[in-house]
Amino acid sequence: MNRNALTLTTVLLALVTVPLTITGAAVALPGLQDDLGVGLAAAQWVVNGYNACFAGFLTFGGSLADLLGRRRMFAAGVALFCAGSLTCALAGDITLLTAARALAGVGAAATTAAGSSILAATFDGPARARAFGLLGTVLGAGLAFGPTVSGALVTAVDWRAVFAVPATLSGLVLLLCPLLPRLAGVKGRRIDWAGGTLFTAALMLLIFVLVEAPSLGFADPAVLGGLAVALGLGAAFVVVERRTADPMFDLGLVTNRPFAAFSLAAGVLMVVMVPLLVYLPSYLIAVVGLEAGEAGSWLLMLTVPSIVLPPAGAAIARRSRAALVGGAVVLSGAGAALLVTVGADSTPWQLAGPLLLIGAGVGLTTGVVDGLAVSSVRTEQAGTAAGLFNTARLATETVALAVVGTALAVLSGGRLEGAGFTAALHTVGAALGAPAAVAAVIVLLLLRGGAQRARQR
Repeated sequence: MNRNALTLTTVLLALVTVPLTITGAAVALPGLQDDLGVGLAAAQWVVNGYNACFAGFLTFGGSLADLLGRRRMFAAGVALFCAGSLTCALAGDITLLTAARALAGVGAAATTAAGSSILAATFDGPARARAFGLLGTVLGAGLAFGPTVSGALVTAVDWRAVFAVPATLSGLVLLLCPLLPRLAGVKGRRIDWAGGTLFTAALMLLIFVLVEAPSLGFADPAVLGGLAVALGLGAAFVVVERRTADPMFDLGLVTNRPFAAFSLAAGVLMVVMVPLLVYLPSYLIAVVGLEAGEAGSWLLMLTVPSIVLPPAGAAIARRSRAALVGGAVVLSGAGAALLVTVGADSTPWQLAGPLLLIGAGVGLTTGVVDGLAVSSVRTEQAGTAAGLFNTARLATETVALAVVGTALAVLSGGRLEGAGFTAALHTVGAALGAPAAVAAVIVLLLLRGGAQRARQR
């Protein structure tokens, strides 16, 4: 195997663990709640803590890779992820498990940012396009088959196996890291410590408020105070980014209408899909009565379109970007609204409608909308745009995950089981469908405005 092929294999093997550990935690939730004897609010941090750290540290990871060196940062990220996942597999209490998941989230962020940077530095021209195409395929495969693999592991072993397998894979990657090319950092690049700290703190505090509000009470001083501080930190972040010479995010990109449209669409699609990846397995297990492996296989209807539909999405985008992106958001919103038909006696055929519609909306845009967003800005802004796009999408889905978890907890009386869970899922489905419809209209208006401005130039 030549050096480039080894580099590609190492990076892809590392990054396939990212979707595996997200879907694995979702399938493991019912088992770990029973085994560790914890309530819903505590268990939610196993998912939310990981996602929040992943979203909060992603751009930080890219900045550190530029400063400290890509291979060094990649290896550090893999090591953190491995240590966190291994600790999750061995944890005997929820506090240690939650802390380990947060550590794994930081590691996943560093691994993703540095790994993408390694591919960009190693390959150029058509070879780079093929490398990132394979990366998209691997991530899509991890997302598509993650619930099924994780369900099988839970059924065959127990919930700890869904953390042990990613730990093993990342351990193998760690052994390969010394074989990666030495890639020096970028000279003259400064890290926006102030902006990064404010963004991460605001996001983490907002997630804390959303997750803890049902148990503490929405009028509790800690909840109200935490929300006020989170908003204050967010406002300070905007001020700092506008004044910093080398900001973490170029907020001026928000005024780029096509970029804003593609970012909004990507965020809304994840708002609909990711909470279902996390909480639908629990519903299928606790209410429909499936084994974990069966629940994972049913979710293939939701995830497999992410593998098979991107080529169709790319073909549609060549004809009309608005038709692709707006139509995808509409499909996913319609699927979410159809969740009101789900019940304790649901069969795979009854779930096919909502799951396939949501999956189709996401699948048609997987990888495609990323390329559209980056290509909508000037070439010299491409790296910054990619970082802002991915961080915004991750932050949006993380907040949505916390909001949906809170809503399900409140609406079901704190017990995700029985008729209460069904009623809560119906309400959440309808609530997700409505903003998706509004977002589709906004996306189309932004793209129309962007096209008119482009013609005027």
